[in-house]
Amino acid sequence: MTPKQYTASSVRQLSAVVDGMAGTVSEGRLRQLRMVVDMFGRAVGRDEMPNRSSRTAEQLFTWAALRPFWELAAAGELRHWEKDVGKPLPVTTLRVVRNCLEMLAARVLPEGKRLRLPELDVPELKATVDGRALDSLYRGMVDLAARGPLVRDGTALSPEDRARLLAMVAVLLDAAPRSGEMAAQSLADLGPGECAVGVRRRSQRRDEYRAGEVAALTGLHPRTVASVLSGLGHGVSEATEARVLEVFAALGPPPEVQWFELREGSRVAVRRWLEVRKGLVNPLTGQKTALWVSIAPSKAGPIGIPLRPQGLRQAYARGITALNWVMAGEYGWSPLPTTMEQIRRSVDVVPLLEPPA
Repeated sequence: MTPKQYTASSVRQLSAVVDGMAGTVSEGRLRQLRMVVDMFGRAVGRDEMPNRSSRTAEQLFTWAALRPFWELAAAGELRHWEKDVGKPLPVTTLRVVRNCLEMLAARVLPEGKRLRLPELDVPELKATVDGRALDSLYRGMVDLAARGPLVRDGTALSPEDRARLLAMVAVLLDAAPRSGEMAAQSLADLGPGECAVGVRRRSQRRDEYRAGEVAALTGLHPRTVASVLSGLGHGVSEATEARVLEVFAALGPPPEVQWFELREGSRVAVRRWLEVRKGLVNPLTGQKTALWVSIAPSKAGPIGIPLRPQGLRQAYARGITALNWVMAGEYGWSPLPTTMEQIRRSVDVVPLLEPPA
């Protein structure tokens, strides 16, 4: 929808603001901002919205307009596709809408004018894993890598599969990358002698980057800092909020690549995988720099091509499933979650201050 197609003057103005942000934000964020403009285009003029919301873009960010807009959006009444209208928006989408509202308001409202944003409940996350279970995960993977052929219920783990799994788990425990970040890793992201691994953080949520650093500098709990930086600090005082935002701003943008030290056992696991990997990519004539590659042909391509995030998650889940049934008879063993995200959120990793020499 182009600006001329919006009926309300306020929405046309807001659309022009978004057009002016091109080149200053990512393409993904630009699409999200335009999505919110479209939602305003469908909201303004409805009975729930105040009449003055059609006049200027500034009027869209009054509480009298934001409150009904948010209620309509949350209820799914402002969806693009008619067949989806009435389906409530998921919390993740509402978070995106709220973040976009904050960005747009900063461009539209006069400097110093306080913005009241709708509240958003923090989604309940899946349980994390305690330290003893994480230690068991690594020890179990080492044991699994050394065993003979494993076949059960149609699932087979080859020696190559187990070598890759052990290296993946080692990097996951030492650096806590997301599946997308892990899939993007190349050989250049390994330090000399496999002493460290680099992670290109991809999250758009600023609280994911520096909540730990801000917490250390302010003495606040990391969860409090994360809630403020994500815009969900409902019960936080204005003084605490201002303090967190001030410290966060002083830190500046995070480095493009964060480096994490690999433990000795992790280095051994990665080296073992690199030897296996060498035999997988040698027959290829194309790109050979991806750290994580396929070990079997699939719909995505032949052996040795870079793994996609979904492939990484599936490989991890397959390995943990095998580990759970291998260890089922061991005293004190508790089944581990088969999702990488639950493990990622369970570890506390601290990046190196300087890249490895």
